[in-house]
Amino acid sequence: MTYVAGELGGRAMKTLLRVGSLALVLGGVQAEAGTLETVRQRGVLKCSSTMGTPGFSVADATGRHRGLDVDFCRAVATAVFGDPEKVMVVPLPAAARFTALQSGEVDILFNTTTWTMGRETTNGILFAAVTYYDGRGSWSARARSNPARN
Repeated sequence: MTYVAGELGGRAMKTLLRVGSLALVLGGVQAEAGTLETVRQRGVLKCSSTMGTPGFSVADATGRHRGLDVDFCRAVATAVFGDPEKVMVVPLPAAARFTALQSGEVDILFNTTTWTMGRETTNGILFAAVTYYDGRGSWSARARSNPARN
């Protein structure tokens, strides 16, 4: 199985570390035995990210990636290595993210990827934790006079 899974300070970073550790531990129970060992031997966690989605992963002027996806990547790196800087962010287009994960190009996927049963069963990907909830809605103007209500 393979897994989909910036800087913050204080309580927020501690929460991210706990979530990242929990995702790693829960995911590690069913992981291929060599994945974690390969990451440890390499000395860096390769995380996928979007190719520039504000709030999730954007490279700043120095090339350092910042955003929610990268924060989670750093939290997992801290759980594995004790160092949030031991990450390699790999920006990927949405179409390449599953192939990159399955081939080992990246170790963990944080690409604003929706968790679906089809993705787990068809692609053999195990989602370890939800890192972001979103929702959709629509608005419409109410009619000034509604003959059905009169």
